[in-house]
Amino acid sequence: MASKQKNIVILISGSGSNMAAIVRAAQKEAWQDQWGGRVAAVISNKAGAAGLALAQSLGMATEVLAHQSFASREAFDAALMALIDRHEPQLVVLAGFMRILTPGFVQHYAGRLINIHPSLLPAFPGLNTHQRAIDAGCQVAGATVHQVTVDLDHGPILAQAVVPVLPGDSADTLAARVLTQEHLIYPRAIREWLSKGSPS
Repeated sequence: MASKQKNIVILISGSGSNMAAIVRAAQKEAWQDQWGGRVAAVISNKAGAAGLALAQSLGMATEVLAHQSFASREAFDAALMALIDRHEPQLVVLAGFMRILTPGFVQHYAGRLINIHPSLLPAFPGLNTHQRAIDAGCQVAGATVHQVTVDLDHGPILAQAVVPVLPGDSADTLAARVLTQEHLIYPRAIREWLSKGSPS
């Protein structure tokens, strides 16, 4: 049994498919026994997020903090930090969390805040990545796990997966192919962080 508990808090806004991939990997691979790694909570900014019910079905504690209840982005992020910090996280994982985070939030979790982005960064930061890759004539696309910094989608890269762009691909078909790889590389990157004790 690992001597030091390494709590993980996962933030979601939608279906929670990457969250579920992480939780299932943690359970199947006994992260708790091997490295003290434990998903302590799943938090959503949307009460109707389908991922909340999915997390509960996997035995996870869930919480909701609705961003609409706050007058500013800074106020929401401050409340979110307080909620996250109650779980004493060693790692905060963004898994489809559709919020632009304030610099104060990012700095508070510097070195222990990670995200997955559906492109081969540094190509195509931001939104609509799959259509942009198709429009640019890319032969490959993919996904990137990276540390979060104040520069959007530009933190140090932890893991990447490459998928082909096929003739006739739409943004949706390419997105589905990339998502299957996201479900593999995100748990893998977290497992490596747990085994090394650092995401870098």
